[in-house]
This record gives sequence, structure tokens and C-alpha cells, in this order.
Amino acid sequence: MKLLDWYILKRFLQTYVFVVFVIVLVVVMIDYTEKIEDFRQHNAPFSKIVFDYYLNFIPYWANYISPLMVFIATVFLTSRLAARTEIIAILSSGVSFVRLLVPYLIGALVLSVVTYFMVNYLIPKANKVRIAFELQYTKDPYNFSGRNVHIKIAPDVYAYLESYNNYNRTGYKFTLERIEGNQLKQKLTADRIEWDTTRRKWAMYDYQIRTIDGIRETLQPGTRADTTLNLKPSDFENDFNLFETFTLPELNSYIDLLRSRGADGLEIYLLEKYARDTRPLAIVILTVIGVIVSARKSRRGVGWQVALGFFLAFVYLLFFMLAKGVAQSGNMDPLLAVWLPNIVFTFIGVVLYKTIPR
Repeated sequence: MKLLDWYILKRFLQTYVFVVFVIVLVVVMIDYTEKIEDFRQHNAPFSKIVFDYYLNFIPYWANYISPLMVFIATVFLTSRLAARTEIIAILSSGVSFVRLLVPYLIGALVLSVVTYFMVNYLIPKANKVRIAFELQYTKDPYNFSGRNVHIKIAPDVYAYLESYNNYNRTGYKFTLERIEGNQLKQKLTADRIEWDTTRRKWAMYDYQIRTIDGIRETLQPGTRADTTLNLKPSDFENDFNLFETFTLPELNSYIDLLRSRGADGLEIYLLEKYARDTRPLAIVILTVIGVIVSARKSRRGVGWQVALGFFLAFVYLLFFMLAKGVAQSGNMDPLLAVWLPNIVFTFIGVVLYKTIPR
């Protein structure tokens, strides 16, 4: 890297940090204003507000807005360089426009790598603390209200609960069926099941096991028995932003679990997984577009180019949110939904590169 590369890279990273700091500070002030009454109502300790909530809230939002802030920082820096005719001087010295992109791309790659590890490993751990705080101090007590719940817990095994009580971890009118093909092979019914926290197993009370073998049937009654099921009390707890608390290995394991159960709501977790993969690439794409749209000296000044940067950034965000919403409704493949904004903006970047004079 040459002196010019270090100059641009340093300014690029400094501008990015400054923009993120300003935006996150604004978000924190807005969030505190909205939640101050909840903090008072639930008697949240000040130390927990600061250390459990906001110290984990800040990195979450810094990472969440990272692609957009990279784009805005790129536009802001490049437009200032262009306004001071530094870009013209660089290009006039024989440096090609593609070569000019090198320090920007290096900076974008550094931020992409940092973002990838943060979003897959560090941020989820911080989210566990932050979301636990929100559930305790900003949300009302949660009670599972589902009725007549059907859950597939294995390829051929289906569970049913008439209702479930979170406080004593008890399910009522429990049924467990093993179906092979289209034939019922075994059916277990129990008046209730309770979670044994010591043994980490379910205890069944007043149960009957009906086994079917062709034309023969056997019935085995009992008053109490322990059993291990692919079902946990956490499946009936509050799943508020649960996907944000999973590291990459945990997210993959949970997706495999939902697939084995044939459960609904798989799209949310697939979207989270794919979005984490596309976020680093989005940083690179938006960086290149930012340089292209702001490298030319504009008569309207830096403010116009920065405003254009904000506009394109929020168009990207809106596009991503619309595609994500369609995918959550089941009308679009989750993989296509998270990649579509990057594909479209890559095409926009190519068009801008070919058409905008430099």
C-alpha cells in the first residue's frame, strides 16, 4: 500500500467510526426516552440499565446499521475529497478509478470480517443479556396461551397438548403418537406431564400406552413414569427475538431441530442465518456504489451528495425489509429474499459505473 492508500483508508475508517457513533448516540437517546417509564414501572436498577442493557444495546445497533453507515461514510468522505479537487488530482496523476477503489475495498473488507464475527458470535451473546433484561424490565410477564398444540418432535412422532402452564411447567391432556406411513403404531395418553428440573425429564401421570401390531392391540396403564422427549420447557417460553440470541452453531442446531419437527416459523431463522452471510458482502457493494456516486465534484456541493447517499442507503434498507417481509409470509424463498437487495444493488452499481462520468 502506498501513502495515498493509507491516507484514504485512515480517513475512511475514522469517518465510519464517527458516523456510527453519532447515529448510535441518537438511537440510544430515543430508546431511553421511549423506555424510561417501563424502567420506572418495573423498578429496573440503574446499574443493570447501563451494564446489562445499554452496553449490549450499543454494539447490537452499531452492527445492525453497519452496512448503511459504511455507505454514508464513503459518500461523506469521497464527496469531501472531490469538493477539494483531491479526486481530480489523484486521477490526473495517472491513478485509474479502479486503483482508487483499492483503499476503500481494503477498509470495507476489514469491516466485513469484523462484522461477520460480531454478528455470528459476539452480538448473539450480548443479545442474550439485553433481551433477558427487556423481558424482565420492559415486558409484561409471559404466559403461554396456546391451546390444542400439535408438535412434530421426530420424523414419525407427534405430540399434542391441550394447554401448558409456564409457572409449574406442566402440560395437560398430553398425547404422543407414533405413525408409520399412514398407520398408527403406538399412542400414549396422559392426564398431565410435568418437567422434572432435577432429572431433566418429563414425568407422566395417569397414562396409558396403546400399542397396535396388525390386528393385535395391547394397553398398558400406569400412574407415573419418566420419559425423555425432544421437547423442552423452553419450547413454551417467550420467544421474543429468540433468533438474535443464537450464535451461528446454535442457530444451525435450532434450524435442524425445527426441520426435524416440521414446525412452523422456520423462515424467521433461515432469514436470520442468510442475512448474517450477506451482511459482509453488502458492506463491500455499498462502499463501491458510494465511491461511484460521490467521486465527481458537484456544483450542488457536498450536502447534495451526502443527501443522495442517505437516500440510496434507506432505499436499500426499505428493499431489504420488504423482501424479508414477503419471505416471512412464505411467498418467497428466504435465501432469495436476503440476496435480492445485494443482487439488485450490484446491478445498480455496474450501471452507475458505466454511466456516471468521472
